[in-house]
Amino acid sequence: MNPSAESATVAQPVRPDRRRTPTAIDRIANEYVERIVQNDPEFATTLGIPGQEEKYADHSPAGLSARREILVHTLADLNAAHPVDQVDLVTLDVMKERIGLQIEIIDSGVTPLNNIWSVPQTTRSILDLMPSETYEDWGHIAGRLANVPQALGGYIESLNTSRAAGHTPALRQVEAVIEQCKSYIAEEGYFDSLINRAPTEEPSLVRDLLSGNDAAKNAYRDLMRYLDEDLRHDARQKDAVGRDYYTLMSREFLGAEIDLEETYWWGVAELDRIVAEQKLVAEQIEPGASIERARELLDADPSRRLHGTEALKAWMQEKSDTALRELGKTHFEIPSPMDRLECLIAPTADGVVYYTGPSADFSRPGRMWWSVPKGEESFTTWSETSTIYHEGVPGHHLQIATALLAGDQLNRYRSEAVWVAGQGEGWALYAERLMEELGYLEDPGDRLGMLDGQRLRAARVVFDIGVHLELAVPQQWGSGVWDATKGWEFLKANLSDLEGRIRFEYLRYLGWPGQAPSYKIGQRLWEQIREEVRRRDGDAFDEKAFHTRALRLGSMGLDSLRRALLNS
Repeated sequence: MNPSAESATVAQPVRPDRRRTPTAIDRIANEYVERIVQNDPEFATTLGIPGQEEKYADHSPAGLSARREILVHTLADLNAAHPVDQVDLVTLDVMKERIGLQIEIIDSGVTPLNNIWSVPQTTRSILDLMPSETYEDWGHIAGRLANVPQALGGYIESLNTSRAAGHTPALRQVEAVIEQCKSYIAEEGYFDSLINRAPTEEPSLVRDLLSGNDAAKNAYRDLMRYLDEDLRHDARQKDAVGRDYYTLMSREFLGAEIDLEETYWWGVAELDRIVAEQKLVAEQIEPGASIERARELLDADPSRRLHGTEALKAWMQEKSDTALRELGKTHFEIPSPMDRLECLIAPTADGVVYYTGPSADFSRPGRMWWSVPKGEESFTTWSETSTIYHEGVPGHHLQIATALLAGDQLNRYRSEAVWVAGQGEGWALYAERLMEELGYLEDPGDRLGMLDGQRLRAARVVFDIGVHLELAVPQQWGSGVWDATKGWEFLKANLSDLEGRIRFEYLRYLGWPGQAPSYKIGQRLWEQIREEVRRRDGDAFDEKAFHTRALRLGSMGLDSLRRALLNS
């Protein structure tokens, strides 16, 4: 690595004595966060806010109606408010876009069911974020387990309401969630494994945990039975969601309105460009090697292989610590307490790497998790180096921790409570390319791994938009119109991974429309915004200052980000 040092004049982190005096709009934003936290206990856990550790949100139609009422009330307050400065103007832009869109999504009448991010998964996964160090912590876990029936029962009500309105999930997603439910409730499955980690010295706690475990497993058993014996019969055969709903979801995940056809054909061209770049890198690894041959050589290299999860965890931590230390001296603002990132092996076995942000006071640090499939004991570093930068620094950890640390100049909504995938995941993918620019991916193997990730994200754009809008298949990838079968063959040709993981991704794209393309499209929009600011500023453009200013704005839709940076 040979990152060139930058000398840049950049605004220093704001100190407590420069804390912003809340405006009327800040107060509306803060009150909105309070209402949402009370309405959504899982969200409170995500933010590290105590007080509702044992509860779940009401996922029934009545609960959804209550959430809509909060949104409508807050939007009316915002429309009546008057901004006093640039921060207020940005807050209005961000909140009106996000809240207005949430109302549209609720009014669509669709209750999502998919294999990755719907109530069956989030009801379980929130347990992973709960503290588990003390008897009190485990008491909260027992209490939340006991309330799983309420969460899933309300969700079944919403699925029935959605079905009555003519909106049913795809059969493929119903079947996928049935299999997930089976794995959760299996002997020594997720729930059994969870309580097996609990202390056993307190008999009353053990009883509560066993009782909660039974309640949670029975609730998932009831959901599985409902999906299998009831909803399955009305589930739609077709995977494509159609243009109207896809457009709504694209706006949700990007916070931007795009030309879907233009973006689709850009994705086709971008995929071709990345494949061509991979061929050049493969040639560096071995003259005349194909991309597949280069991957085989890298996999066979013992210096690029780790054995056991402890070695994997240590490698993750060392890479993260180095990036934090070096980039904090040169290219980014990384003050304490955001200069700490904890790397962990996840309690699940999905095969993904992910990040969870710190609590607002940083008492819970930012964490990078590796979910290792059962039986997997050997890991390659070349294929995952850029993933460490994506999830950690300068990716998600830098992004989320910077916004949290900017809380003294932002209201709670801006600093803690909003997340837009295209802005967030787009930044992380942008960060991978940035690390290449900074000299951290000069090794051909690490670079090929980064390009594999970029290729995957470009292929998602083509697959997701193509299948859900039923567009024409590009000549180089087949013929006719996209459907799920053609999409499967396309993904197998472009995803360098085990078939089981490709299958998981395939189901994810079919069931979560608009989300997967937001990474690559978000990267594209970040790069476009940077170039627009560069053209505006001319010789005065400072990339370090641009990144600091952009990240201190907090998460927001990409159209809002563009306006905030170009109007500042």
